[in-house]
Amino acid sequence: MEEIPIVTEVDAFEKFIYEKHAPAVLRRADLGPCTQLWKDKEYLKQKFKGKSVRAHVGVDPSLDFRTKNFKYCDIDLGTLVDRASQPCNDDHFFDPHEVYYLRSVSGDGRNQQVSNLATDYPEISPDFHLPTSLIPGNREFSSVLRISSGGVRIWTHYDVMDNVYCQVVGHKTATLWPPWQASNLYLEGDKSIVSDIDNPGDQFPLFPSERETLRVELEPSDVLFIPALWFHNMKAKDFGVAVNVFWKELENKFYDPKDYYGNKDLAPGSKSLAMLDNVVKQLKLLPPVYADFYARRVVQKIQDKCYLKD
Repeated sequence: MEEIPIVTEVDAFEKFIYEKHAPAVLRRADLGPCTQLWKDKEYLKQKFKGKSVRAHVGVDPSLDFRTKNFKYCDIDLGTLVDRASQPCNDDHFFDPHEVYYLRSVSGDGRNQQVSNLATDYPEISPDFHLPTSLIPGNREFSSVLRISSGGVRIWTHYDVMDNVYCQVVGHKTATLWPPWQASNLYLEGDKSIVSDIDNPGDQFPLFPSERETLRVELEPSDVLFIPALWFHNMKAKDFGVAVNVFWKELENKFYDPKDYYGNKDLAPGSKSLAMLDNVVKQLKLLPPVYADFYARRVVQKIQDKCYLKD
């Protein structure tokens, strides 16, 4: 297993963002008074009382977006904080031991908007700030509030934007894989179908080994840089509150204007995948041996023209 570098100086952290473009953790970052205030659950409950949100609720703490082993439930945010911070609740939706996960969204189903901590949660947004030099000027895309029960694991996926994951309250295990592992992670869209990353099983023989995996234990006040296209899987070790800030590294023209989450494939990449569907359709018109021959030529051409050289 590879360890993600941990630094304590902002200047050193910025080198990983702007020069190396590789994951790193800024430890004991100055995130503002949130690191003290948000530890007090009564403070959060008072601030959030009366604010309704839609959260993931399930019995299995390993949430799986593909199989939907959870339900979306509307709940008062103050109540969510209260329930998520306890292992068992007399008041619940369908099980006393159910777990909760909030990924904040803006707007509603008819009028989706990009998440913004300042406008979505003005009650607490002044408590949080990032070192001003971390994000390129005018490039910020979204700031997402995340709240989770202890034990919750979020499915492996990638985002198309750079982001920093700011752990404010609680502890998490962050597991990452580089973009060149894409062909080994058994993807459906932007998500891996492998739910148990610690024991993937014989049906996933190409899944990266432990020594090909990057992992770090996040503490309160840690900031993890997750570069665009890096696969990541997050597991909460206890009740947690985090703020996830995304920004655009590339020009606006590359991004889908209807992407509210930062996970829709870049426009040229999305078009290429759609074209490839047509290529597959054409190849299937041929007898198997011929289809295999031309498919190998297609793959070789893509490798020659597009793969990065070691």
